[in-house]
Amino acid sequence: MSEGTNDTEKKGFAKQKLELKNKLDLKSKLNLDNVDLGVTMPSTNVNEYMRVLRLARKPSREEFNMIAKISMAGIGIIGTLGFVIYALLTELPKAF
Repeated sequence: MSEGTNDTEKKGFAKQKLELKNKLDLKSKLNLDNVDLGVTMPSTNVNEYMRVLRLARKPSREEFNMIAKISMAGIGIIGTLGFVIYALLTELPKAF
């Protein structure tokens, strides 16, 4: 029984190795090193960050309270939705 398992493991490893080789061959054929993925490095210009900090301001008491209420409502709604899904997924299988 362990020999059969060994053979299966060897075949699986050989298959993974072949898939990796095929992927590497495909990469060399397509020359993916020069492909632009649209991802750029963050800016290192400190002036851009200083501009954002200069525009930022401390919120007033009313703004802060409104943001806090909306955040708490969102957390409550998502928590309630999660609890309902949890209750359904734990109690429904027991019913059948």
